[in-house]
Amino acid sequence: MPSVVTPPKSGQPIAVVLVSGGMDSCVTAAIAAQDHLLALLHCNYRQRTEVRELRAFDAIADHFGAAHRLIVELPSIALVGGSSLVQGGPAVPAPAFVPGEVPSTYVPFRNGQLLAIAVGWAEVLGAEAVYVGAVEQDSSGYPDCRRPFFDAFEQTANLGTRPETRLRVLTPLIDLSKADIVRRGVALAAPFELTWSCYQDNDLACGACESCLLRLRGFAGAGVPDPVPYRHHG
Repeated sequence: MPSVVTPPKSGQPIAVVLVSGGMDSCVTAAIAAQDHLLALLHCNYRQRTEVRELRAFDAIADHFGAAHRLIVELPSIALVGGSSLVQGGPAVPAPAFVPGEVPSTYVPFRNGQLLAIAVGWAEVLGAEAVYVGAVEQDSSGYPDCRRPFFDAFEQTANLGTRPETRLRVLTPLIDLSKADIVRRGVALAAPFELTWSCYQDNDLACGACESCLLRLRGFAGAGVPDPVPYRHHG
């Protein structure tokens, strides 16, 4: 059970980073690690690749030597349903981006639920920031991955916590393309080989789902080989 933590004498502040195990959250952790002690948070919500994502999270946390790590079980997200990303939901569809249409892989208000836990833990730890690897420019169009949503959540977090708690909700990748994210990760030596992005397979990335395709296009656009093997390459 986490307890109140006094920041070390070095004065380096703590940041809570939501880490799914994917490439975006890995790069976000690398960015946060430049100026903060890391408190890495992972949530199991019965997503199809829960086992593989958890393995990726553990490897990333070990790589960064995270000062704190927390794994939270949220089976209620799958029980609520409404997404093809969770176990028991409809099949993950073939990628077909339609402007203005939210895809079935959207998990209803997932980021709101994860951020609520992150903010609570950040307050306990005395952290100054919560980092989220959300991407708006080059993404699937999820409504809870937009900057106005995070701005509003930051305001809510500071209204709903102790007077001395002042948190920033930071989204350093929000306006970047996937190729730019890969370039940023390479510059920071982010361990892409430890990450997992596939929506539906736990053993070998399918290379055909929307997440795999976005990732593959990002690495191709950056001119960098993706260190993760795939069953298919789009």
